Amino acid sequence: MDHFNYRNGELYAEDVRVADIADTVGTPFYCYSTATLTRHYTVFDEALAGTDHQVYFAVKANGNIGVLATLARLGAGADIVSIGEMHRAHAAGIPSSKIVFSGVGKTADELRAALAAGVHQINVESLPELHLLSEIAAGMGVDAPVAIRVNPDVDAKTHKKITTGLSENKFGIAWEQAEAVFAEAASLPGIDVVGVAVHIGSQLTDLAPYRAAYTKVRGLVETLRGQGHDIRVVDLGGGLGIPYDAENPPSPADYGAMVKEVTGDLGCQLGFEPGRMICGNAGILVSSVIYVKEGVDRSFLILDAAMNDLIRPAMYEAHHTVVPVREPATGDNMVPVDIVGPICESGDTFAKARMMPRAAAGDLVAFRSAGAYGAVMASTYNGRDLIPEVLVNGAEFSVVAARLKVDDIMSRESVPDWLGAPLPRDVPKEASG
Repeated sequence: MDHFNYRNGELYAEDVRVADIADTVGTPFYCYSTATLTRHYTVFDEALAGTDHQVYFAVKANGNIGVLATLARLGAGADIVSIGEMHRAHAAGIPSSKIVFSGVGKTADELRAALAAGVHQINVESLPELHLLSEIAAGMGVDAPVAIRVNPDVDAKTHKKITTGLSENKFGIAWEQAEAVFAEAASLPGIDVVGVAVHIGSQLTDLAPYRAAYTKVRGLVETLRGQGHDIRVVDLGGGLGIPYDAENPPSPADYGAMVKEVTGDLGCQLGFEPGRMICGNAGILVSSVIYVKEGVDRSFLILDAAMNDLIRPAMYEAHHTVVPVREPATGDNMVPVDIVGPICESGDTFAKARMMPRAAAGDLVAFRSAGAYGAVMASTYNGRDLIPEVLVNGAEFSVVAARLKVDDIMSRESVPDWLGAPLPRDVPKEASG
């Protein structure tokens, strides 16, 4: 469920006309719904009622400070994979005591900063990282709270680029090495081993891989306790999918029931790191039609949004439903079109032969389910702006990330001294009225 619906022939974001936002900020832009963020977080959290748990929103899915602040006020913590994301979480009001630091490539400076900030937990993913963390923590005179991420070698049955729990993936400690690594961690200065972490992938649409992974983790916890380890935290990761097209992912209620069945009597605090499930359907990308180009064997709907704004279709062959902002009339003819952007890449294609109502230059369209891995993955490729992000709350909206124009981006660049004085620059003439 989301809060982007047609009303009186126009697409609304909660109680705001999407076309009014476009008139104010220009296109393309991202738009997020407070009501949808709130609903999705609450439904997920309530599905875990009766357990000792903490939800850590995966900042990599959507790092906008306005979005994070909305979730922080609902009780969310943050799952971060860089110190930059920690700064974002802090700016949004998420305390260090609710921050989990994940990722395979944490640097010494990042580990030092995380310890200085007092993050709740560091999910360690390799022996070299464990030894480096021990050295840093001991030197600082602190104990680092560590959960060791294990790789259960479970196939999540998701896209190959977003699976994380197979032995061939770069994440976590190999299952066969887990007991030895826990034993070594227990012997190191500055390391307080608090738990086990696991994460098998993203956009999962079946509970079976979760059950398989969590059952293995449960057995590992029991084994480790038998070896004298005080395992008091189990971080079960995230990855629950959303419906982009024809997917039918499990409900949070079904997921929560499975979690309770498999881990409910372990006596551990459970950690969860949802991202897409919370924010995916809480956002849309709004774009204008530049041209409708009629080809020999196909037509192209050329938009002002491009792969630099939303890279998921190019990178993951991902589907996003695209709808006109003005509701089509009943009986409008649908025609197949390739929906593309203006970037000089054939890969700048959002959809092929997609059935759409006839459109004209200037029409607005909206990409649904664009709240996760959209703006956070955007770039300035082809010298393009970073587009604005807008947060809606009822009948109000606020620009929560301003458009970053090319001149602002170029301001960080310079010509080296050895090239001498800058060459004369043509200054565009003012356009006549």
